[in-house]
Amino acid sequence: MIDREPYWVVLFESTSAALMAEKLLKKAAVPHKVIPVPRQISSDCGVCIRFTAAVRGDVESVLTSGRVPFQGLRPL
Repeated sequence: MIDREPYWVVLFESTSAALMAEKLLKKAAVPHKVIPVPRQISSDCGVCIRFTAAVRGDVESVLTSGRVPFQGLRPL
């Protein structure tokens, strides 16, 4: 059995906020991936950013310091 690190997602109210977040995370070299919002999670925006639990603090810090509006962080 392979023990994989759990993923989290950050949800946004708009696609423009998600793209702004992606730009800031890329600049800060925080590993992430833009994905469609999973069906089990409701969001006003159709995309979210997936990341591992290990970088959760980095993601939150980058988005907060960059003043990117986001709805929240949720585990997958």
